[in-house]
Formats: sequence, C-alpha cells, structure tokens
Amino acid sequence: MSLANLHLSTPWLRRVLALDAIAGAGLAVLHLAFAGSLSTWFGLSEGLITAAGWALLVYVLLAGSLARQAQPARGPLMLLIVGNVLWSVACLAVAWGGSGATVLGQVYLTGLAVSVLAMADLEFLGWRAPAMRLAV
Repeated sequence: MSLANLHLSTPWLRRVLALDAIAGAGLAVLHLAFAGSLSTWFGLSEGLITAAGWALLVYVLLAGSLARQAQPARGPLMLLIVGNVLWSVACLAVAWGGSGATVLGQVYLTGLAVSVLAMADLEFLGWRAPAMRLAV
C-alpha cells in the first residue's frame, strides 16, 4: 500500500472524531474553569484562555455531531480539519511570536499544536476515504 492510497475506514474516523470531541471538551472545561490560574502559569491573558474555552465548546459540538453520523459529511469534516490546522498555527504563533508566554505556556501550546495537527491528519485520512456504498 502506498501513502497515496492510505485512508481511515469510517468506523475508525468516527472513533477519531469522538476522541477529538472528548479531548476538546476536557480542554474547554479546563480553560473555562481555571482561566485565572492558567493565565498566571502560561503568561497569557485570561480573556484569551476563556475565549479559547468557548471556541472549543463550539468545536466539540461539530466534532461530536460528525462522530455520531453513520457517514460523516465531507464538507463539515473538511471544515473541522481546516479549523484544526488553523488552531495549530495560532497556538504556535502565540507560543513563539512574542506574546509573553512563559516556558510552561510555550510547552503547553506547542504540545497542543502537535496533538491537534495529529488529529487533523487522522481526520484527513478519513476524509480521503472512498465514499461507502450503502447496500439496499
């Protein structure tokens, strides 16, 4: 099998989407419940951390709804993938772009960027999968 033919089956894609939604929900709760503490530890504004928490909740709704579909819709799935890539770029820009992030903040944001890119990659492999034909 060549890399050009590599893809995830629909059941695996749905598992990845569910894992993405669960991880996003955990991060949203963390950001919303502990924004003040995270702000101090990471050297980021409390408003930025809270806004990220609310954005994550919207993301969780989309990822969770796609995970529940028998065949995740390709358009919303691509929106999720592009969102993940942009989120990763934003994390790296905040971490290393002179935002005043502490070393712990840089480690957190870099780890988040890498893990989100990994999820985007797995979701893209599912997006590339040939459409399933439903038996009648």
